[in-house]
Amino acid sequence: MNVSRLIVASLVVAVLLAVPVAPAAAQEGGEAAEESGEGGIEGQIEGFVEELGPAGAVAALLVGAVVLTFCVEKLISYLTRAALGLRVSLFTLAIVFTGIEFDDTVLALVLSAGDLEGAALGTALGTGLAIVGVTLALAAIVRPFPVDLPTDYVVLFALGPILLIPFVLAGTLTTVHGLALLGFFVLAFGYIVLRERQRDTPVFRNTDLGESLRADGGVTAPGSLSEIPEDRLVGGRSASGWPWMALAVLALAGIVFASMLLEAGSEVVVEGFGLEQTVFGATVLTAILTFEDVMLTIEPVRRGVPEIGVGNVIGSVLFSVTGNVGVIMLLSDIEISRSVLTFHLPSVILVTTLAAYFLYSGELKRWHGVVLGGLYAVYWVVAILVFGGVPIGG
Repeated sequence: MNVSRLIVASLVVAVLLAVPVAPAAAQEGGEAAEESGEGGIEGQIEGFVEELGPAGAVAALLVGAVVLTFCVEKLISYLTRAALGLRVSLFTLAIVFTGIEFDDTVLALVLSAGDLEGAALGTALGTGLAIVGVTLALAAIVRPFPVDLPTDYVVLFALGPILLIPFVLAGTLTTVHGLALLGFFVLAFGYIVLRERQRDTPVFRNTDLGESLRADGGVTAPGSLSEIPEDRLVGGRSASGWPWMALAVLALAGIVFASMLLEAGSEVVVEGFGLEQTVFGATVLTAILTFEDVMLTIEPVRRGVPEIGVGNVIGSVLFSVTGNVGVIMLLSDIEISRSVLTFHLPSVILVTTLAAYFLYSGELKRWHGVVLGGLYAVYWVVAILVFGGVPIGG
């Protein structure tokens, strides 16, 4: 299996499918940021939902939640079978498919082109913080699970936000800084892909699925892999793995569409009930925008394949604070505000480092989730009361 071809193909398809997702609450120019993020398929969906009114928007939220849940379930099944057929680590596929936030990249480009670099940076930091403080925390609270991550993966995970410190201290982020961050992102993801191919046993080898697979993915599906209708559809071609990759791309497209539907419906609901300027309204919107990542983490854990969930968390955080921030700097320089230096970035570093320690301990426990979620809640309160807003990514 040529991993580079897989990555390139996945990037092209997902970028074509991805569309801007506006931040719930940005730093300066928040409302303008939202307006700049509208357009394309997302704008059409939002316009359609707005015509339905608040009641129709609630229905759109329900439909989006159902579609998202269905597609996440399918993506888990498809990636598991693709890993078997293509002899690729499931953790590798999870990093590529769920860790790279293509919609955030498109949003960063749109915001940067509209002279809203501050909002784009806030969204990138907010995404990294929400992935840990909401997604990973909820996964641990709902269903604690064992973790079998190499130490170097945990170090890369913790190092991502810390790497931003010298750049932020410089005061102004330039194209050179952006290229350096993008370089780290490519090296980090490339290292994980190559490392997984060389391992004798896959990440999370202590799970039912992990015990049945080699690092190359193996060739025989374990008994714990429940049958799905698509097994009969694919038939004898299932061993190649490529039909499952094609189905995984379709499932990913469904997830993107459902996320857009959720965002459009949530904005109409929040505005229709007069919640847009309240903490409650922002909280509701944020919860909906992070629902995709929550599902992509909790569902794999529930189904006994935590490597997908943790791959989503590690990949999303690394991408948000390195690759996504790097993309923003390619278009324009960014003046770092004092709040980023004194509060937002330190918060991301604290929560990510603590999460890395919990992952390193070998088991993510319920109280770990409570601590991470509690810190995120404190961050929200302080940010709103002291700094007047929270940079949130969805």
